[in-house]
Amino acid sequence: MNKLSVSLLAIAVAGSAHAADMGAVDEPIKLAINEWTGQHVTTHVAGEMLKAAGYNVEYITAGMMNQFQAVADGDIDATLEIWSSNVSDEYAKKIGEGTVVEIGDLGLAAKEGIAYPAHVAELCPGLPAWEALKDCAQVFATAETLPGGRLVDYPADWGTPGADRMTGLELPFKAVPAGSEGALIAELRASTERKSPLLITFWQPHWAMSAYDVQFVELPAGEEACFTDPAWGPNPNAVNDCDFSPSRIFKAGWSGMEDKWPAAYEILSNYQLAVEDQQPMMGAIDVDGGKVEEVVAAWMAENEGKWRPVVDAATQ
Repeated sequence: MNKLSVSLLAIAVAGSAHAADMGAVDEPIKLAINEWTGQHVTTHVAGEMLKAAGYNVEYITAGMMNQFQAVADGDIDATLEIWSSNVSDEYAKKIGEGTVVEIGDLGLAAKEGIAYPAHVAELCPGLPAWEALKDCAQVFATAETLPGGRLVDYPADWGTPGADRMTGLELPFKAVPAGSEGALIAELRASTERKSPLLITFWQPHWAMSAYDVQFVELPAGEEACFTDPAWGPNPNAVNDCDFSPSRIFKAGWSGMEDKWPAAYEILSNYQLAVEDQQPMMGAIDVDGGKVEEVVAAWMAENEGKWRPVVDAATQ
């Protein structure tokens, strides 16, 4: 097919598109707010897009790992930043039941792992290779972890991915869950300012990755067999002896949403947010002290060309 034919086909497809029905505009669409700043940004951008389309929006605070029953029940209509590497078994159950449905990828390029501020490589020679942690665990020790090192893991209700890897790789570290995302940032800040040792479970995109020059430990590749077959990997007696599986970040919603709010469902399905847009907003909130609503409103005003076409395609 030549370029002219392709162009004519694209025009024909665009011309055949039609706006979806708005549905129950008198009832609010309820979006989940989870425990980390990036998710707040993601969700408020989506909420503002829905408002621009003519919908009412409510934000419902919900734990990431245990929100899916509420989604299945229709008490929450959508949750907009699910990380495939850190999702509960309940999610798979609800997908299987058909009470929760996936509504597309968010578009963020993501990575999770065991990490450290760059200066820590001087305190633990051999980093970023994971084997180096076997010989320098005591460098990371605290009163509560002696004789082992201390790993600051995700908050308890995010799961135990750091602890799982310490066990799987037989590393002499005790995983201590952080109280919140803010507590993880406080650890990075203190370590960077004091040049003190720190091992932490962390992720990108996140403004702190560049602000504190955070590096990832190089772990064995996170292949599926690592999580199911003890014989796979450096420890023949355990699973999880590897890195996180590559993360996909996606959206999900209540199975009745498409019928109740067709245009809103289309907007959320087509909504994507790039790292280069999300990360600065996270910094404006967590570093500069801005309010989520104000930071998102400023981004919406300055970047209408990035989100308005998605709204218009569903409503005009």
